[in-house]
Amino acid sequence: MQRSGFDRLTDQVVERFGDTPDPRLREIMSSLVRHLHGFIREVGLTEAEWMQGIEFLTAVGQKCDARRQEFILLSDVLGASMQMVSVQSGNPAGCTESTVFGPFHVEGAPHYADGGDVGNGASGTACRVRGRVCGPDGEAVPGAIVDVWQSDDDGLYDVQRPELDRAQGRGVLTSGPDGGFWFRTVVPEPYPIPTDGPVGRLLQATRRSAWRPAHLHFRIRADGYRTLITHVFRRDDPHLGTDPVFGVRPSLIADWPPAADGITQLSFDFVLARVHDSGSKES
Repeated sequence: MQRSGFDRLTDQVVERFGDTPDPRLREIMSSLVRHLHGFIREVGLTEAEWMQGIEFLTAVGQKCDARRQEFILLSDVLGASMQMVSVQSGNPAGCTESTVFGPFHVEGAPHYADGGDVGNGASGTACRVRGRVCGPDGEAVPGAIVDVWQSDDDGLYDVQRPELDRAQGRGVLTSGPDGGFWFRTVVPEPYPIPTDGPVGRLLQATRRSAWRPAHLHFRIRADGYRTLITHVFRRDDPHLGTDPVFGVRPSLIADWPPAADGITQLSFDFVLARVHDSGSKES
């Protein structure tokens, strides 16, 4: 069957990448070209619409700086971040599910001993968080590095407060001999993702909610186990069904009841996959 001019052009572009030395780069670029050309044909994209897309991506890049990554935000709201998580996780049944990293993690957060106040002056209702890190057979994982970060009572992360001269609502702990850890903080609240940039305008144009349900972020690393990046959500949050970054998983929704002294408490165990388990990859 004779190929159309559209197909011949696509083939020509793919052929130009044929001498790429790196086979993985060659595979990625060839597939990208075929999908991009197919998308243009499928929707009958006009030159004006293509230019709008270029201007949008330019604006996304211009919104990025050391404190904000608008491209991660775009990846999140398009579901690309969670699709990446789904493709790469490969965790065995029973292991804690992964979810999106988000744009507000900061390396070099302060370290805390058990019981430390990770909130560090953040506004909000007092909360205690207790957890245990274990392996797929229930074995304790001592010495795991537990990185946590969250929003405050106003729905803001510390990096969104330029007046702050210290970290708030973020910190690093180490699990004990039984895999356990605990810290003090404040109850996280739901918040809208940043809407003052091009991604926010996209949500507005498509009438999508910008509100993330309340959650704590966790990154847990331990020798011999796959790094886990996940959230724990509040069960009573009204935004669980419309999370704009598609990060909610039923297994990550937990109760946050008051303890005997009236302080809100979260208890959650994290099950890590071994690096040699089928389908898992070290990150």
